Amino acid sequence: MRKYILSAIIFSLALASCGEKTKSGLTISGVVENIPSGTVYLQKFNNKMYHVIDSAKIENGQFSFSKEVALPEIYALSLDTIKSSLLLFLDNNPVTIKLDSSSYYRNSTVTGSELQDLFVAYKAQKGVEISDFIKQNPKSLVSAYVLYRDFSYRLSPEEIKSNIALLDSSLWNTPYVKTLEDLTKTLEIVSVGKAAPDFTANNTEGNPIKFSDQLGKGYVLLDFWASWCGPCRRENPNLVKVYDKYKDKGFNIFAVSLDKDKNGWLKAIEKDNLTWTHVSDLLFWDSQPAKLYGVRAIPANFLIDKDGVIVAKNLRGEELDKVLNEFLTSKEKL
Repeated sequence: MRKYILSAIIFSLALASCGEKTKSGLTISGVVENIPSGTVYLQKFNNKMYHVIDSAKIENGQFSFSKEVALPEIYALSLDTIKSSLLLFLDNNPVTIKLDSSSYYRNSTVTGSELQDLFVAYKAQKGVEISDFIKQNPKSLVSAYVLYRDFSYRLSPEEIKSNIALLDSSLWNTPYVKTLEDLTKTLEIVSVGKAAPDFTANNTEGNPIKFSDQLGKGYVLLDFWASWCGPCRRENPNLVKVYDKYKDKGFNIFAVSLDKDKNGWLKAIEKDNLTWTHVSDLLFWDSQPAKLYGVRAIPANFLIDKDGVIVAKNLRGEELDKVLNEFLTSKEKL
């Protein structure tokens, strides 16, 4: 694979970044573009979600925070507790922020945090090799986050373990590395050839459905998705097409949503014409079935045979049709 080498400038930024956390006074001062009044929310990042820990009033387009928090760590700022946020990598230095909520905060700027500088530089690159990035920045919280957020769903358990080993030991107790360590164990449990773990979740009417009750009659596609997930919604027409083609030949779909808003979930089911069984605990990324199957990105799916064994993973588009045709045709020939 193509080697990725970070520039000397970025590397020098990372030398100052370490994973050791201390309780320190967080100082943020900022301006909000084109919004003279309102509220800015300081949020803590956790499991791809944001939780408000403080707020500040916007006065004459300016705001500030002074709060004792764990540093270095990942936080966020937002003008809305429901919509998107500006991800912030904060070290022990005061930061100045120009907060621009347009285009998902892409035009915002953060000055003073070397961790944020490294993260911005990473996002500007293409074709990043995660192992090379970690070797260049072994002590940086950015490395742990990038491995956790952008690469965990692409790598095998062995690859995740080898990359964790490249991180400095000061990062090993961070929630990002702990999550990755748990994930490697889960991914081994739900690998192809293993029995599909059972779970129970409520359907659209609020009634508990046991997943194992759906097995034993043919092939079942356990599909993880959400109404807010663009790639999921774009894949749904293909699922409808495949379902209609094979539903009378021993194929079914069992969908698990990572939604948190029930109305949005139900509207998406109806709009996309998804006529199979749907369940959700409405816990977003804290979804228990998703955790059970090590799902870190959606759409994701597992094809399971009548014996409850996982036979394929993450089949999409024409590949799903091809695999189903092969399995079901082989069955008809027996």
